Amino acid sequence: MGRISTFTHVTLDGVMQAPGRPDEDTRGGFGYGGWEVRYADEVMAGVAAEGMAREGAMLFGRRTYEDFFGFWPNAPQPNPFTEVLNRTHKYVASRTLTEPLPWENSTLLKGDAGESVAEVKRTSDLDLVILGSGDLIRSLIPDGLIDEFVVLIHPLVLGTGTRLFEDGGPPATFELVDSKPTTTGVIIATYRPAGASA
Repeated sequence: MGRISTFTHVTLDGVMQAPGRPDEDTRGGFGYGGWEVRYADEVMAGVAAEGMAREGAMLFGRRTYEDFFGFWPNAPQPNPFTEVLNRTHKYVASRTLTEPLPWENSTLLKGDAGESVAEVKRTSDLDLVILGSGDLIRSLIPDGLIDEFVVLIHPLVLGTGTRLFEDGGPPATFELVDSKPTTTGVIIATYRPAGASA
Protein backbone atom coordinates (compact mmCIF):
# COMPACT_ATOMS: atom_id res chain seq x y z
CA MET A 1 0.00 0.00 0.00
CA GLY A 2 1.28 3.44 -0.91
CA ARG A 3 1.46 6.45 1.36
CA ILE A 4 0.07 9.91 0.65
CA SER A 5 1.87 13.08 1.63
CA THR A 6 1.28 16.76 0.93
CA PHE A 7 3.74 19.51 0.00
CA THR A 8 2.02 22.77 0.90
CA HIS A 9 3.08 26.40 1.19
CA VAL A 10 1.14 28.20 3.94
CA THR A 11 1.26 31.54 5.72
CA LEU A 12 1.36 31.83 9.50
CA ASP A 13 -2.43 32.17 9.46
CA GLY A 14 -2.77 29.01 7.38
CA VAL A 15 -3.52 30.52 3.95
CA MET A 16 -2.42 28.34 1.03
CA GLN A 17 -4.19 30.15 -1.81
CA ALA A 18 -2.16 31.23 -4.84
CA PRO A 19 1.39 31.10 -3.50
CA GLY A 20 3.08 31.15 -6.91
CA ARG A 21 1.62 33.95 -9.07
CA PRO A 22 -0.70 36.96 -8.83
CA ASP A 23 -3.20 35.36 -11.26
CA GLU A 24 -2.90 31.80 -9.93
CA ASP A 25 -6.18 31.77 -7.99
CA THR A 26 -8.20 34.94 -7.51
CA ARG A 27 -11.36 33.24 -6.20
CA GLY A 28 -13.10 35.30 -3.54
CA GLY A 29 -11.32 38.43 -4.75
CA PHE A 30 -7.98 37.17 -3.40
CA GLY A 31 -5.39 39.82 -4.24
CA TYR A 32 -2.19 38.49 -2.67
CA GLY A 33 -1.20 35.87 -5.24
CA GLY A 34 2.51 35.18 -5.54
CA TRP A 35 3.20 35.66 -1.83
CA GLU A 36 5.69 32.80 -1.49
CA VAL A 37 8.04 33.76 -4.33
CA ARG A 38 10.18 36.17 -2.32
CA TYR A 39 10.90 33.45 0.25
CA ALA A 40 12.44 30.96 -2.19
CA ASP A 41 16.01 29.92 -1.45
CA GLU A 42 18.42 27.02 -2.00
CA VAL A 43 17.19 25.16 1.08
CA MET A 44 13.60 25.16 -0.15
CA ALA A 45 14.65 24.21 -3.68
CA GLY A 46 16.75 21.36 -2.31
CA VAL A 47 13.86 19.96 -0.27
CA ALA A 48 11.54 20.20 -3.29
CA ALA A 49 14.08 18.52 -5.56
CA GLU A 50 14.73 15.79 -3.00
CA GLY A 51 11.02 15.04 -2.80
CA MET A 52 10.62 14.96 -6.56
CA ALA A 53 13.56 12.60 -6.93
CA ARG A 54 11.83 9.91 -4.86
CA GLU A 55 10.13 7.05 -6.64
CA GLY A 56 6.41 7.67 -6.65
CA ALA A 57 3.54 9.48 -8.31
CA MET A 58 1.77 12.81 -7.97
CA LEU A 59 -1.82 13.45 -7.04
CA PHE A 60 -3.65 16.58 -8.14
CA GLY A 61 -7.04 18.20 -7.99
CA ARG A 62 -8.31 19.64 -11.27
CA ARG A 63 -7.37 23.28 -10.71
CA THR A 64 -3.76 22.57 -9.71
CA TYR A 65 -3.33 20.01 -12.49
CA GLU A 66 -4.50 22.49 -15.13
CA ASP A 67 -2.37 25.24 -13.62
CA PHE A 68 0.76 23.06 -13.61
CA PHE A 69 0.07 21.81 -17.15
CA GLY A 70 -0.32 25.39 -18.33
CA PHE A 71 3.21 26.23 -17.17
CA TRP A 72 5.65 23.39 -16.53
CA PRO A 73 5.76 21.43 -19.82
CA ASN A 74 6.91 24.61 -21.60
CA ALA A 75 8.73 26.30 -18.72
CA PRO A 76 12.00 28.11 -19.48
CA GLN A 77 14.97 25.77 -19.54
CA PRO A 78 17.05 24.75 -17.82
CA ASN A 79 15.03 24.11 -14.68
CA PRO A 80 15.11 21.09 -12.38
CA PHE A 81 11.39 20.34 -12.48
CA THR A 82 9.97 20.09 -16.02
CA GLU A 83 11.53 16.75 -16.93
CA VAL A 84 10.58 15.20 -13.59
CA LEU A 85 7.00 16.47 -13.78
CA ASN A 86 6.61 15.25 -17.36
CA ARG A 87 7.85 11.71 -16.71
CA THR A 88 6.26 11.18 -13.28
CA HIS A 89 2.85 9.52 -13.22
CA LYS A 90 0.10 11.96 -12.33
CA TYR A 91 -3.29 11.04 -10.87
CA VAL A 92 -5.98 13.69 -11.22
CA ALA A 93 -9.14 13.63 -9.10
CA SER A 94 -11.91 15.41 -11.00
CA ARG A 95 -15.63 15.16 -11.68
CA THR A 96 -15.42 17.48 -14.71
CA LEU A 97 -12.33 16.50 -16.72
CA THR A 98 -12.58 13.84 -19.43
CA GLU A 99 -10.05 11.48 -20.95
CA PRO A 100 -7.63 11.61 -22.55
CA LEU A 101 -5.88 14.05 -20.25
CA PRO A 102 -3.51 16.43 -22.06
CA TRP A 103 -0.33 15.90 -20.01
CA GLU A 104 1.66 12.75 -20.58
CA ASN A 105 1.55 10.05 -17.90
CA SER A 106 -1.75 11.30 -16.46
CA THR A 107 -4.62 9.16 -15.16
CA LEU A 108 -8.08 10.52 -14.40
CA LEU A 109 -9.69 9.46 -11.12
CA LYS A 110 -13.43 9.80 -11.67
CA GLY A 111 -16.27 10.07 -9.18
CA ASP A 112 -15.85 10.63 -5.47
CA ALA A 113 -12.30 11.79 -4.72
CA GLY A 114 -12.07 9.99 -1.39
CA GLU A 115 -13.18 6.67 -2.83
CA SER A 116 -11.02 6.84 -5.95
CA VAL A 117 -7.92 7.98 -4.07
CA ALA A 118 -8.43 5.29 -1.43
CA GLU A 119 -8.56 2.69 -4.20
CA VAL A 120 -5.28 3.92 -5.73
CA LYS A 121 -3.66 3.95 -2.29
CA ARG A 122 -4.86 0.42 -1.55
CA THR A 123 -3.83 -1.13 -4.87
CA SER A 124 -0.55 0.69 -5.57
CA ASP A 125 2.85 0.42 -3.95
CA LEU A 126 3.72 3.92 -5.15
CA ASP A 127 3.84 6.77 -2.68
CA LEU A 128 1.77 9.76 -3.78
CA VAL A 129 2.53 13.42 -3.15
CA ILE A 130 -0.13 16.12 -3.39
CA LEU A 131 1.14 19.46 -4.68
CA GLY A 132 -1.18 22.37 -3.89
CA SER A 133 -4.72 21.05 -4.49
CA GLY A 134 -6.29 22.44 -1.32
CA ASP A 135 -9.82 21.28 -2.15
CA LEU A 136 -8.54 17.74 -2.71
CA ILE A 137 -6.54 17.74 0.53
CA ARG A 138 -9.55 18.90 2.53
CA SER A 139 -11.72 16.20 0.92
CA LEU A 140 -9.25 13.46 1.95
CA ILE A 141 -8.68 14.56 5.56
CA PRO A 142 -11.98 13.25 7.03
CA ASP A 143 -11.20 9.72 5.80
CA GLY A 144 -7.66 9.78 7.20
CA LEU A 145 -6.13 9.20 3.77
CA ILE A 146 -3.17 11.56 4.22
CA ASP A 147 -0.19 9.98 5.97
CA GLU A 148 2.13 12.98 6.11
CA PHE A 149 1.90 16.76 5.80
CA VAL A 150 4.99 18.62 4.62
CA VAL A 151 4.11 22.23 5.40
CA LEU A 152 6.29 25.16 4.37
CA ILE A 153 5.32 27.80 6.93
CA HIS A 154 6.08 31.34 5.71
CA PRO A 155 6.62 34.28 8.11
CA LEU A 156 3.66 36.18 6.72
CA VAL A 157 0.04 36.86 7.73
CA LEU A 158 -2.48 37.70 5.01
CA GLY A 159 -5.72 37.71 6.99
CA THR A 160 -7.73 36.37 4.05
CA GLY A 161 -7.66 33.50 1.59
CA THR A 162 -8.32 29.79 1.46
CA ARG A 163 -6.65 27.96 4.32
CA LEU A 164 -5.17 24.47 4.49
CA PHE A 165 -7.50 23.45 7.33
CA GLU A 166 -10.93 24.97 6.97
CA ASP A 167 -13.28 26.03 9.74
CA GLY A 168 -15.57 23.22 10.80
CA GLY A 169 -13.20 20.46 9.75
CA PRO A 170 -12.54 17.46 11.96
CA PRO A 171 -10.19 18.00 14.92
CA ALA A 172 -6.81 16.25 14.68
CA THR A 173 -3.47 16.04 16.44
CA PHE A 174 -0.11 15.61 14.76
CA GLU A 175 3.46 14.66 15.61
CA LEU A 176 6.39 16.68 14.29
CA VAL A 177 8.83 14.27 12.65
CA ASP A 178 11.18 16.74 10.97
CA SER A 179 11.79 20.48 10.68
CA LYS A 180 14.21 22.58 8.70
CA PRO A 181 14.59 26.38 8.59
CA THR A 182 15.39 28.19 5.37
CA THR A 183 17.54 31.29 5.00
CA THR A 184 14.40 33.40 4.47
CA GLY A 185 12.60 32.43 7.66
CA VAL A 186 10.40 29.66 6.27
CA ILE A 187 10.08 26.56 8.45
CA ILE A 188 9.69 23.32 6.51
CA ALA A 189 7.83 21.10 8.96
CA THR A 190 6.85 17.48 8.45
CA TYR A 191 3.89 16.22 10.48
CA ARG A 192 2.22 12.83 10.74
CA PRO A 193 -1.13 12.14 12.34
CA ALA A 194 -0.55 11.30 16.00
CA GLY A 195 -0.09 7.57 16.47
CA ALA A 196 0.62 6.87 12.80
CA SER A 197 3.49 4.53 11.98
CA ALA A 198 6.42 5.73 9.85
